[in-house]
Amino acid sequence: MIRLLLVDDQDLIRRGLKALLGTDPTLEVVGEAANGQEAVTQVAHLNPDVVLMDVRMPSTDGVAGTQQICQQFPDTKVLMLTTFDDQEYVTQALQAGASGYLLKDTPFDELTQAIALVHKGYTQIGPGLATQVLTHPTPVNSGDLEPWLGLSEREQDIVRLVAQGHNNREIAQSLHIAEKTVKNYLTNILSQLGLRDRTQLAIASLKVGFPNR
Repeated sequence: MIRLLLVDDQDLIRRGLKALLGTDPTLEVVGEAANGQEAVTQVAHLNPDVVLMDVRMPSTDGVAGTQQICQQFPDTKVLMLTTFDDQEYVTQALQAGASGYLLKDTPFDELTQAIALVHKGYTQIGPGLATQVLTHPTPVNSGDLEPWLGLSEREQDIVRLVAQGHNNREIAQSLHIAEKTVKNYLTNILSQLGLRDRTQLAIASLKVGFPNR
């Protein structure tokens, strides 16, 4: 069972989410918080698996709360769940360590699936949001892009699909190659870029705006 912490400054939203998520036998809401600082405190006490975090909140916002949680409690995943589809918020949240960014109009089945995938270590970005960030990347130093420019065209395709939240099977189907081949490509990509896993790869690619297509 996946233990959840709900973080939103609106009590009604938290109650609604708790009621809905409670219908899924694989999920358990273990606590709630009204801002980022409360979330950090609750994570310390409750040790949830996944935090559903809003962005705009009083006192300490979701981005600041996410950064503290990811630094202090690396085993806890943070999935942003908000009404704001602003490119800057998406980028800031991912840079802070969030494992995903979804909008509150996400269908319930897709939300529960995203929670499960984030818990397993995948990155989940809402439809259109990854493309938005890739199309309008955050400015970076030219040196930050150097290792990325050594990727082959096929490797770039795989990075792009990983950043969009696709798993290995979906990437294999999209590129018409074997799933084992995707795994081999990912191993080489991670080694070349000095990254640990696909979550770091997705976040890093969005941060540098690569591949921008």
